[in-house]
Amino acid sequence: MTAPRAQLRPTSRGWATGITAATLLAFGWWATYPGVTGLGLALTALLACAVVGLLVPVPVTVRRTAKPPRVARLDDCVATVTVTNASTWLPVSARGVDLVDGVATEFPLPRLAPGQEVQAEVPIPTHRRGTVEFGPLVLFRSSLADLLRSRRSYGTFTSVVVEPRVLDAVGLPPGARRGHVGADERIEQGGTDLVGMREYTPGDDLRRVHWSTSARRGTLMVREDADPSAPHLTVLLDDRAASYTGEGFEEAVDVAASLLATAAHAASPGRVRTLSGSVDTESPVSPVGAGLDRAVLGQLSEVATVEGPVPAAHRALVGAPDVLAIVTGAGAELADLLLDATAAPAGVLLVVDEAPEALVAAREGVTVLRGPRAEDLVHGWRTVVAQ
Repeated sequence: MTAPRAQLRPTSRGWATGITAATLLAFGWWATYPGVTGLGLALTALLACAVVGLLVPVPVTVRRTAKPPRVARLDDCVATVTVTNASTWLPVSARGVDLVDGVATEFPLPRLAPGQEVQAEVPIPTHRRGTVEFGPLVLFRSSLADLLRSRRSYGTFTSVVVEPRVLDAVGLPPGARRGHVGADERIEQGGTDLVGMREYTPGDDLRRVHWSTSARRGTLMVREDADPSAPHLTVLLDDRAASYTGEGFEEAVDVAASLLATAAHAASPGRVRTLSGSVDTESPVSPVGAGLDRAVLGQLSEVATVEGPVPAAHRALVGAPDVLAIVTGAGAELADLLLDATAAPAGVLLVVDEAPEALVAAREGVTVLRGPRAEDLVHGWRTVVAQ
């Protein structure tokens, strides 16, 4: 691997030395004063030594690891940076700065003896979702007599993916589709639905014997029931920048991820779509107890707000979901969103609002939950919706 290139910058003392050297050389040559010319040459040699000393790369190696490489928003995450002086005879004295998400962070670097190694932990900011890059390590050195200073990068970039938080929303409202194979009919209530009878065969559950029909026919008859399927959840995430203030959109994405994770945990079909259409993803049905699909979580980690108007929400919703959860901010106009929520058997509007007048309300048959944080909205979902 090629050595990193140093960036040299003269100090005020270096500028003064260079100007003085040039002046002495010019005057000594013009006036034929060997002593003045010699002094100019000495200063020039000093500058040359400073340049050569800083152009020679410092023999250090840099290793960095992040624990963990994927982290939920607001969780603790640190990067461990190990700096080793690979020289067998040359000590290293420099000031270190690590770049964390583009921000310079001071790296404590003592004077390293030959072969010495030092470790330091650099905190990684996790208040916003997305990919946080950190590195490389930048070493600042000063030359002899502080005439020049150099800046050289070591190591490589490493990244940490900050994912939305997944809070426990407990469950979803009952589904409204029959669960037997091939059916796409809708029912209004939970429970079981009798779809047929058949004769008893050995091994059938005796609790499913329909005794009155068996008595009339003189043979054991077994019920064939259809249970309502797991609810189909659609989360419509308002990604308009004008709908949110401060960290409101971060809280909204946390809510969306929490609801989708609840559906995944219950092996229910899920879908997430942003109002702008930048994200439109089906959450695959996993075995009961499984978490949210990593691909879906990855998309939610990178979703960002958009400026300007976006298409009306109802144009994007194809196929009526059982449960429609619309997540938005206090700055949004709710009339259109309420209209979309009424189209679903269970429509819920979750509003990130820093100063809510009421935490729970009902408008046009739609449950409206408000709260400043994702925890407040998920708590409202648990107590009002998932009953």
